[in-house]
Amino acid sequence: MTTDGFTDPRPVYTRATAQASALISAVRPEDLTRPTPCTEFDVRGLLSHIVGGSGRIAVVGEGGDGMAVEPIAGDVEDDGWAAAYDEIRNRVLKAWESDERMTSTVRVPWGEVPGHAALSGYVMEIVTHTWDLAEALGHPHELDPELAEFALTTARTVLPDSRPRDTATPFAPRTQAPENADPYQQLAAWLGRTPLDHA
Repeated sequence: MTTDGFTDPRPVYTRATAQASALISAVRPEDLTRPTPCTEFDVRGLLSHIVGGSGRIAVVGEGGDGMAVEPIAGDVEDDGWAAAYDEIRNRVLKAWESDERMTSTVRVPWGEVPGHAALSGYVMEIVTHTWDLAEALGHPHELDPELAEFALTTARTVLPDSRPRDTATPFAPRTQAPENADPYQQLAAWLGRTPLDHA
């Protein structure tokens, strides 16, 4: 859906969070120490970042200072991640319902941008972290390629090759995607991910 010259990211974000929720529901307590392609996190750390980061997105959508929110959730029981994510994602969806939020300026880690640009960035983030989690779990569910295509378009816009990636950039330098890579593999490579070796 296009609105006033921009693509409304809300339907895509809703789908992306539903996909993430389904995958998080597949996580068992014994999976929590598995490595992920996001090398600073094991599965537990990644889930903490997803839930905590979603708390930041909710506060931004509610008109608050998201930068005051630490994107980590440290108080979730091992069997409580699915419920914690569903609770916070529903809060996020409500916070971003307003059409006005799409055009008003919000402050996010990468600057002050219109709401639609901020939420598009958060689509990129949740879709990428969903792939990270899927890699860690051995891909128990098929992922929606349209979500990766949207996220990849956003990634190429906000992180073009012309923009250096330094310590302030939360993504590593681009890696080479394999030949005939699917949209998730292309997205992962653009954001500096390397697939796990499941051998």
